[in-house]
Amino acid sequence: MADFVPRKIKFKAWDKEHKLLMRLNHIECHKGELSKKEHVLLQFTGLHDKEGEEIYDMDVLLLSLDKYIVFWNEQKNGWCFSPLANRESSSPFLSKDAGRMKRFGNYFELSEETLGERKLTS
Repeated sequence: MADFVPRKIKFKAWDKEHKLLMRLNHIECHKGELSKKEHVLLQFTGLHDKEGEEIYDMDVLLLSLDKYIVFWNEQKNGWCFSPLANRESSSPFLSKDAGRMKRFGNYFELSEETLGERKLTS
């Protein structure tokens, strides 16, 4: 398959104990499942924001003054985004969407005041 170009599979992690977002030096792999104790793994979506910054799972993005969150949707089997204020309403997260938005931060590292909402438990 000469046309096949493997995609980059990258992760960041939220360290639950120290409450820090970090790049990883290694990840445990058992029977093909990746994990890191006391961390939440956040996968690179393969997309970049309008300034070329990488977008990861649970990143909060800005479009004008509106905040959106990016996540993997099991039912749709793909990356989606939804307004922070209305998570019931989600749309597929495509490169055309990413290219219009600016990465604001990751959900886990932002305060409740910054997000303007009550945070989910991690």
